Amino acid sequence: MEQPTPADSSLPPVPDQEGKRRALRRMKLVALAFLLGATVIFLLTTWAQSAGWSGWVGYVRAAAEAGMVGALADWFAVTALFRRPLGLPIPHTAIIPNKKNMIGTSLGEFVGTNFLSEHVVRDKLQRVEVSRRFGEWLAKPENAERVTSEMATVVRGVVTVLKDEDVQAVMEQAVVRRVVGQQWGPPLGKLLQQVFADGAHYKLVDLMCDRAYEWVRDNHATVLRVVSDRAPSWSPKFVDTMLADKVYGEVLSFAWAVKTDVNHPMRLALDKFLVEFAQDLQNDPETMARAEQVKQQILDHPDVQKLIGSAWSTAKGMLLNAAEDPSSELRRRVREGLRNLGERLVSDEGLGGKVDGWVQGAAAYVVRNYSTEITTIITDTVERWDAEETSRKVELQVGRDLQFIRINGTVVGALAGLVIYTVAQLLF
Repeated sequence: MEQPTPADSSLPPVPDQEGKRRALRRMKLVALAFLLGATVIFLLTTWAQSAGWSGWVGYVRAAAEAGMVGALADWFAVTALFRRPLGLPIPHTAIIPNKKNMIGTSLGEFVGTNFLSEHVVRDKLQRVEVSRRFGEWLAKPENAERVTSEMATVVRGVVTVLKDEDVQAVMEQAVVRRVVGQQWGPPLGKLLQQVFADGAHYKLVDLMCDRAYEWVRDNHATVLRVVSDRAPSWSPKFVDTMLADKVYGEVLSFAWAVKTDVNHPMRLALDKFLVEFAQDLQNDPETMARAEQVKQQILDHPDVQKLIGSAWSTAKGMLLNAAEDPSSELRRRVREGLRNLGERLVSDEGLGGKVDGWVQGAAAYVVRNYSTEITTIITDTVERWDAEETSRKVELQVGRDLQFIRINGTVVGALAGLVIYTVAQLLF
């Protein structure tokens, strides 16, 4: 029984090894039977010649003798591949155990030269039509759903493995500090300047004028109280009331005029103020400094800090829920996007050509820069194998076919011996 070898020094297990062992033993017996048959015939014909037989016996004896020699020679050749014949230290025998590392190196070089060349890889990928085949596969709903499920599993795994505090620190480093480090004034001023130039602020101005008029209209008592509070103490009450009514009427008329007249001076003044304010945000140091103060006040507000601190937790929960729910909007959109991509890869030759080019370029880059590392896997793996175990495993895989060499050696040797003997008889 074969002794087990360490896991790191033996070949990987091969399915149905016991069946292959039986087949190898059977073929060895068949080859041995041919040798024994030739030997028995040789002995019988030798006895017959010594007993005075003549004629055909010499032909049979020559064929048997040559067949026996051919069988022995081929037995020696086949055996010498895997072990030393009869245990004798004959040179150039046990080739596989002794040359294992050289065979691994040669195999690696062969694979690298003939299979991992850029030309071979590009040609193979071009004939395979990766984009079309992948597109046809991806366009099927069940395959798109399968890819979506796998992507959801990966997302869940990544999100679950990530530590909240680490992600929060990254967010603060990459987002919050970058926002804090940038001046708000110039970009905000440029944005407002574009908005004002396009006239998009007119509706906001209209809304402000409408709300100002409505406030004045609905707060008559408030206006009267303010005027009365500011009136001198010696002023009669009826005079204060008349004055307050007059002020209220003027304010209401002014608010109505601003509301209804798009060219009212107040509106024009407001437009001018907004334009100047946008320019000051970009150019005026004082205005820019005040914008920075406002920014810092906003970021230092407890509610804003709480929002920043809980941003990842909220996003994480939403992402996990969307990834786990097959009917979620996220998964539905991903699934539809994958199907559309698959259909485009089949129908759009331009897109398919680009994808094929990317795949070929990526494979060529890997082969061009890492073919040595890839072939090293072969050589290093073979070097780790145990020599005797390697020999047994290889013989188990190809030994059955090699026994036909012994059989053929017996048959061909017998025929060759018969021909040689016949020619010799005819000539001499």
